[in-house]
Amino acid sequence: MNSRMKAIIPLAIIAVAALVVLIVKLTEPGVEAGPAPVNAPLVSVIEVQPRELQFSVQTQGTVVPRTESDLIPQVSGEVIWVSPKLVSGGFFEAAEPLLRIDPSDHRVELEAARAVVARTRSEFARAKTEIERQRSLAVQGVASQARIDDAEKAFKVAEAELREQTAKLARAERDLDRTEIRAPYQGRVRSEQVDVGQFVSRGVPIGKLYATDYAEVRLPLPDRDLFYLDIRFDLSGEKAGPDDDPTQNQLGPEVELRAEFAGQPRTWVGRIVRTEGEIDAKSRMVHLVARVEDPYGQIGAIGSAPLAVGLFVEAEIQGRKVENVYVLPRTALRTDVGIDLVYVVDAGDRLRFKNVEVLRANRDDVVIGGGLQPGDRVCVSPLAAAVDGMAVRIISGPEDEGRLGQQQQPTAGAGGLDSAMAQRPK
Repeated sequence: MNSRMKAIIPLAIIAVAALVVLIVKLTEPGVEAGPAPVNAPLVSVIEVQPRELQFSVQTQGTVVPRTESDLIPQVSGEVIWVSPKLVSGGFFEAAEPLLRIDPSDHRVELEAARAVVARTRSEFARAKTEIERQRSLAVQGVASQARIDDAEKAFKVAEAELREQTAKLARAERDLDRTEIRAPYQGRVRSEQVDVGQFVSRGVPIGKLYATDYAEVRLPLPDRDLFYLDIRFDLSGEKAGPDDDPTQNQLGPEVELRAEFAGQPRTWVGRIVRTEGEIDAKSRMVHLVARVEDPYGQIGAIGSAPLAVGLFVEAEIQGRKVENVYVLPRTALRTDVGIDLVYVVDAGDRLRFKNVEVLRANRDDVVIGGGLQPGDRVCVSPLAAAVDGMAVRIISGPEDEGRLGQQQQPTAGAGGLDSAMAQRPK
């Protein structure tokens, strides 16, 4: 190979390489200019509308009788008859005989008292006749002052004796009547310690009774929960009479009582009738008293099991009604340095912080009284870090929901966001 060819070969190689580079340059695809992709977080939103809401408060208590008393004889004697209803659990009506004591001795005392009264009446009549005779003689001037004084003294003594013996006669009549012990009210027997042939003494209890016309439940509440109830603190607990104006009813809000009885869930309806006069100094609790009429269904059908004394019940007290409030899931509420916030997604799909007025916050939901507008889209997804004005994407289908689940991580949020908040009124 001559020297000329040696010089041409490298030049040819360079030319071919330059041609290849030129062809690649001319045939490569063009790059179009565009905005950088935005990796905005996916969020779930709900569109809120105002509504009317009635608050309620949960508590619990034990059923107690409205009246409980000892059955005590007022005379002594041997028991000759006991009512079959005078047993533990027995029901009885008002003024129904429960027990009889041997009246023989009391009949004798009554007859003796009647005889004494008859004698003293006779003596009183004689003394009255004598004082009238002496006064007549004094008018005629034939009676001395001493005789008149003696007659007046005898008359006053006879009058006093008659009054004393009349009182003893009335007591003897009452004692005879008390040999039959009657029920003081409609009720039930809690316990009894008496039987036929037993000698009972005046003033010694022989049983315990309680009234059944209505039952009461003492319900403790934190004082802050009174905010949710429409309670009048001057409730007297007095039962309305037939002539009372129903618009002036002294009863308070309705209460639903729930318990398991005989293996089945049961419900009863009552009303708050009064508040106790003080707040417990240790627990800071206010006690309300609920009343349930006819707990044993003696007056009319109650549609449920008897509300037995001693039963532990859960109670739901109906509270006051509020209008134009928003009920949101608990996850929608955020707090930052003591400020209550919700995240609202605007028309441009950007996150906006809104201060709200929280009326009540529970474990599952929160009631907002102010700060939102009808139709606002409220974010209910937890966000690790949120900035006012940041872009977000709203989930639109199952695929987005799957991505949202991968995106969410448990976090308290920046600056304490998404932290728990205790119930409190505003």
